[in-house]
Amino acid sequence: MASTAVDKFLQAIESAAIPGCDAWSADATLDATVPNWRMHKAGADAIRAEYSRWFADPAQFDELHRFPVAGVGELIEYTLSWQENGVPHAAHHMHLLTVRDDRIVNDTVLCGGRWPAKLLAEMEAADA
Repeated sequence: MASTAVDKFLQAIESAAIPGCDAWSADATLDATVPNWRMHKAGADAIRAEYSRWFADPAQFDELHRFPVAGVGELIEYTLSWQENGVPHAAHHMHLLTVRDDRIVNDTVLCGGRWPAKLLAEMEAADA
């Protein structure tokens, strides 16, 4: 079975292989809302450069939900975990991906931030 652009993106996140990922169209755009900031990037190279920083370490999806959006592409929501300099981290993201000709042409992402182990423990304790 051939991988779709969204499959390629998700595989690149897990394997920390964003620099070699060809999921985006040359003129793709990124609209990212992160804690206390919003940024825009234009072009596949700029998106790869940004996401190479976000997804620099091999990771695993603890939760992954994919919802097709007719005429647009796909909505994906996930929690991701990884080790960064020996410290466990996690994040929660939601992407609305516009896909044309099996390339991502727009990614609107909401990111809850990068949570190191200490903060994850605090969140878990607060939920108890």
